[in-house]
Amino acid sequence: MSSDLIGTWLAATLTLAIFSFLYRDNPLYRAAEHVYVGISAGFAVIYAWAFDVYPMLVESFKVHLGAKNYFEAYILIIPALLGVAMLLRSIPKLTWISRWPISFTIGIGAGLGLIAAIQGYLLPQIFDTLRPLININNAIIYIGVITTLTYFYFSREHKGLTGTVARIGIIFIMVAFGASFGYTVMARVSLLIGRFYFLFHDWLPLIR
Repeated sequence: MSSDLIGTWLAATLTLAIFSFLYRDNPLYRAAEHVYVGISAGFAVIYAWAFDVYPMLVESFKVHLGAKNYFEAYILIIPALLGVAMLLRSIPKLTWISRWPISFTIGIGAGLGLIAAIQGYLLPQIFDTLRPLININNAIIYIGVITTLTYFYFSREHKGLTGTVARIGIIFIMVAFGASFGYTVMARVSLLIGRFYFLFHDWLPLIR
């Protein structure tokens, strides 16, 4: 039996085990779930080592040390120590040490996330809002932005004209939420179709 055939049967078995949850929770589903989580965690560790730790720490240290850039080489010891300190979270008496690297990680992540949000979402939204009113699409953008911002303006009670504009903003918000939800559902449906195609094409050659 070839390795491809073994892999196909293994993948089909795990897929059917996951689908068995549609009936009810059972040991087959839990076993497949644990296998999936374990493989994902193992892959994440290998990926972090192969693409982050080894090239950015080990290889960089060797390169800088070989080029006699001692400061650039030994400065890498700091992130290495922070990484080791983060692993101390699993030791109850040394958990407090892991708070330092975690705080650095959260702070850096928050800063980068803020910049990414401003450059990737806020500024493009502002630029798109400042388009000239030359067609219906730009007018809809203006109306949507103004009415949505009015809905989130809580310093004045939503009555009269303000209430009417705010209710129009609710319509735009619901349309945005609906489109986002529909996109998410279609992405999941695409994955489901891919699994069914695998089962009926690769595993059981019922379709060509």
